Amino acid sequence: MGDWQKIKYLVIDVDGTMTDAGIYYDEHGNELKKFCTKDAAGFFAARRAGIQIMVLTGRECTATTRRMTEMKVDFLVQNCKDKIAYLTQFMEEHGIRREEIGYLGDDLNDLPPMQLCGFVGCPEDACKEVRERADYVSHIKGGYGAVRDIVEYLLRKRGEWESIAADIYGIGI
Repeated sequence: MGDWQKIKYLVIDVDGTMTDAGIYYDEHGNELKKFCTKDAAGFFAARRAGIQIMVLTGRECTATTRRMTEMKVDFLVQNCKDKIAYLTQFMEEHGIRREEIGYLGDDLNDLPPMQLCGFVGCPEDACKEVRERADYVSHIKGGYGAVRDIVEYLLRKRGEWESIAADIYGIGI
């Protein structure tokens, strides 16, 4: 386990991580996705912990734009065909070190950029290679609250979850 106290950025994949990997089309050809509302707690908690969120996906979808706007993500990058090249450039431009960035993903295209990151989390149903690389494998499948679970795990390891949850939701846990 690394020193995850230094994580300042989380890069999160969409399909299979925030969604169940299904792509739905309506009769007009519009692409639809189902996002899990439970993940919002993870986004809010990460933000409260001072972590910036980048959503990095190989597809482009209006539903993703809408949901990530609602979630107030710091960086939304869609239609990214080379995630490692993009992330490498982003890290260089912003002076981000490996130990300052985490990655949440589920499939083979996420493996190369994961190698750049100090923390890796994935849903339960991620591919074998990603599960083997991950620092934490959620017990929850993609699209069913895995992102929230991974963020909670990270913040618990940092000793921040209880105070952040209490601060956001006014609860004592």
